[in-house]
Amino acid sequence: MPEVSTKPYLLRAIYEWCTDNGYTPHIAVVVDASTRVPMQFVKNGEIVLNISFEATSGLKMDNDFINFSARFGGVSRDISVPVENVIAIYARENGQGMAFEAPAVLAAGETEDAPESAPGSLPPPGLASVPTADKTNANNKPAPDDEPEPPKKGGRPVLTRIK
Repeated sequence: MPEVSTKPYLLRAIYEWCTDNGYTPHIAVVVDASTRVPMQFVKNGEIVLNISFEATSGLKMDNDFINFSARFGGVSRDISVPVENVIAIYARENGQGMAFEAPAVLAAGETEDAPESAPGSLPPPGLASVPTADKTNANNKPAPDDEPEPPKKGGRPVLTRIK
């Protein structure tokens, strides 16, 4: 009997951790022919989905697929995502979670239905770590762009709403 991947178990564990701590779980998914999502929300071959209890209906996280219904622009849609296409699960509030490797077929730059990508085409989307840069000069003083701007004087404070 073939061994079952640990990935679906880790996804369910992080989902439970998020909900137990009052966080909003999100998954990042590589979209291919076996993924059923609203295509108008796909960017660079990926989509991020809110899988919280409040955002979904009938969430079912099996070993092979994650299925649920969710509203996009006020329209209810049935979503089906292969577990192998999930590249990350994390809490929206603090970014804590876990990232996974992209599916092998997609990581090689091709999909199940498409031939190999053409020479000179962009690599497939995926997660990568970003190195932090030490912004000090040779004298261990902060770089000039790190100095905070002085507070502005006068005027009323303005509330900026960010969606």
